[in-house]
Amino acid sequence: MGKTLIAGARLFDGERFQDGKALVIAEGKVEALVPEAEIAVRSDVRWLEGGILAPGFIDVQVNGGGGRLLNNDPSIGTFATIAEAHRQYGTTALMPTLITASREVTHAALAEAARACRTLDGILGLHLEGPHLAPAKRGAHLAELMRPMEDSDVDALCRAAQSVPVLHVTVAAEQVTADQVERLAKAGIIVSLGHTNATCEAAQALFAAGARGVTHLFNAMSGLSHRAPGLVGAALENGDVWCGIIADGHHADPVALRVALRAKRGPGRMFYVTDAMALVGSEADSFTLNERTVQRETGMVCSRLVLEDGTLAGSDLDMATAIRFGVEALDLPVEESLKMASAYPALYLGIAGERGFLKPGLCADFVHLGDDLSVQEVFVAGRPLTPRPAV
Repeated sequence: MGKTLIAGARLFDGERFQDGKALVIAEGKVEALVPEAEIAVRSDVRWLEGGILAPGFIDVQVNGGGGRLLNNDPSIGTFATIAEAHRQYGTTALMPTLITASREVTHAALAEAARACRTLDGILGLHLEGPHLAPAKRGAHLAELMRPMEDSDVDALCRAAQSVPVLHVTVAAEQVTADQVERLAKAGIIVSLGHTNATCEAAQALFAAGARGVTHLFNAMSGLSHRAPGLVGAALENGDVWCGIIADGHHADPVALRVALRAKRGPGRMFYVTDAMALVGSEADSFTLNERTVQRETGMVCSRLVLEDGTLAGSDLDMATAIRFGVEALDLPVEESLKMASAYPALYLGIAGERGFLKPGLCADFVHLGDDLSVQEVFVAGRPLTPRPAV
C-alpha cells in the first residue's frame, strides 16, 4: 500500500493547530506531519480547499443509530449499523451503550460486543448504563429492572473485560459498594457514576475506590446546592474525574454548562457524549424503547426525543452538532471543542496511544470540517468514505 498525502486545510493534531502542515498516511496510520512546502511539487498530494483536518470523533455513550437500538437487538448487525450511522457525522470510534436491561439481554450484548470489537471498524467496546442504577433517578430507564450489584455481577463483568477491550459501566452509589467498584477498576473496567442521588461524600468515596467518570453531568443525578454539593459538586471538585455532557440544548441549559466548564478542576475534563438513540441517521420520527414509544420533536439545535409523559429519552444529537454547539453556545474556542470530541474521550477511555490525536503511529481516522464546522468528509484508516457527507 502506498502513501497518502493530504494538504490544504488547517491541521488540528488533537492538542493544537499546526498551520501549513500536511498529513502523511501509510498503512492506515499517521506516518508524519510535514510542512506543505516540502510536498508542494508532488503530483500525488490531495489538496483540500481550506477547512480543518481533525482527529475522528470518539463517542463514549451511543444507544443507537440508523434506525436501530442496541437494547432492542443486541446483535453484531446492530453494532455495525450504529457505527455506520454515526460515521457520517465524523464519529470514527464509539462505545455502543446498553441501558438498563434484563440479565439475558445484558449477557447477549457482552458476548456480541466481544465479536464486534474483533470484526468491525470503530467499535471500541461496550458501555453498560445499568442495571445497577437508582430508581429515584431512572429517567427513561425501567425502574423494575434496576437492582443492587451482587458479587456474581462483579465476577461476570471481570470475565467479560478479558474479551471486551474497553468495558465501561455506569452505576449508582445506592446500588454498589466501594469494594465492588475497587474490584471492577482493578480489572480494567471504567466505572462511572450516574442515575443516582449520591451525596457528595458518597460520590467521593467511590471516586477514591476507583470510579473515574460521571455519566451525562447534571442529568439524572443529585445537583449542586450550597449545603449539599451532590454528585455534580463532587465531580467538578475532583481533578481525577471526567464528565460526559450532552450538548444538545435540551439536557442542560447552556448557562449551567458554561459554569461547569469554568469550575471543573483538572486534569480530568468534560467531554461530549451524544447519548444518541435510534433516530440519528434515520428519517423515522419515532421508535420503541421497552415497549414505549419515543417521539422526535423539533428543536433549535437538534430534535428532542421524549416519551409520552415528556420525559427525555436519550438524544437525537450527533457529535458534529455538539462541537458546533460548544463553540456557538458555550463560548468554547474551536480547539477546545474539538478536544472534547476526540482527545478527552480518548484519554478517559485509555486509548490515547491509538486514537484521538493525529500523531505518528496513531490510527489515521480523521475528519475534514468546513470553516463552519460542518462535516465535509470522513476518513477511516486514511481512506475517505463514499459518498462524502455534508452534515
